[in-house]
Amino acid sequence: MQRTSRRQFLRGGLILGSVGLLGGCGVLPAPAQQPVAVHRLGYLSGGPSATPAASLEAFRRGMRDLGYVEGRDFTLETRFAEGQVERSPDLAAELIRLPVELIVAVGTQQARAAKDASSTIPIVYAGAGGDLVASGLVASLARPGGNVTGLTNIANQLNGKRLELLKEAVPGVSRVAVLWNPAVTDRASEFPEVEAAARGLGLRVISLEVREGSELEAAFEAASGQRAEALLTLDNALLSAIRGQLAELVTKSRLPMMSDTRFHADAAGLMAYGPDPADQHRRAATFVDKILKGAKPADLPIEQPTKFDFVINLKTARDLGLTIPQSVLQQATEVIQ
Repeated sequence: MQRTSRRQFLRGGLILGSVGLLGGCGVLPAPAQQPVAVHRLGYLSGGPSATPAASLEAFRRGMRDLGYVEGRDFTLETRFAEGQVERSPDLAAELIRLPVELIVAVGTQQARAAKDASSTIPIVYAGAGGDLVASGLVASLARPGGNVTGLTNIANQLNGKRLELLKEAVPGVSRVAVLWNPAVTDRASEFPEVEAAARGLGLRVISLEVREGSELEAAFEAASGQRAEALLTLDNALLSAIRGQLAELVTKSRLPMMSDTRFHADAAGLMAYGPDPADQHRRAATFVDKILKGAKPADLPIEQPTKFDFVINLKTARDLGLTIPQSVLQQATEVIQ
């Protein structure tokens, strides 16, 4: 009779046990994978839902460039105040109740509404104007503190340049009407700076305050009564929402118009000079990416624009009987024929 040593017996038992395990189920089951989180993001704009398609698509493109697939990696909840800035607090609160992980805010009023609604949910500016430090939204541009970061469009620093270009393009101009909304705090703070810049250029400013669309026609009548020779807009969500009405009145009044944003120049405006909003939305995606990966808004410095549009509408110039000097044309990033 063949004897089996204890070592052989144990070794055989282990082998048989292993075979039994493998034979019973083929392979050991892999550990269950955790589902990938889908980030729910908010987008809050004071403007109309019909107009910001290019900017919003630029944000989505920025997210795609960073490897995010909408529907798989993130969803985007959009809210638009349609030019009624007083709706922004309710819209911000609605996004937070969903809830969203982060809010991309277009405009200082919207960022303020989001910050008032939550001191913890990260807020990313997609091009905000005004003095962000003076407004109390950030502690400093280098170290924002709190839950707000993003990009500023330095709008208040560009109005002198806009007036300078307007004066060069419209020889002999001396009276410039300024269309602005005092209810929009970041733009309202710019008006004294516009007056100071105008004085330095030998221009007289005519103030046209428009808080709602129904006041626009009366503003143009006031401009005509005070013999305005050109128009500067301090663009805001209201003017975006009523841009069709604005284009009609600009054409009727035959006022050469300089604006911040190119969609006014695409319509009836003469010129537009300012940061490229699509570029700022694309760059906003980099802030979102960093925050989703664990960065704190408080530690992400506010960035300034790096790409500017200077658009000249030569069709409007011809309709007004203007010949744009070569010195101005050479500075344009785009000329509309």
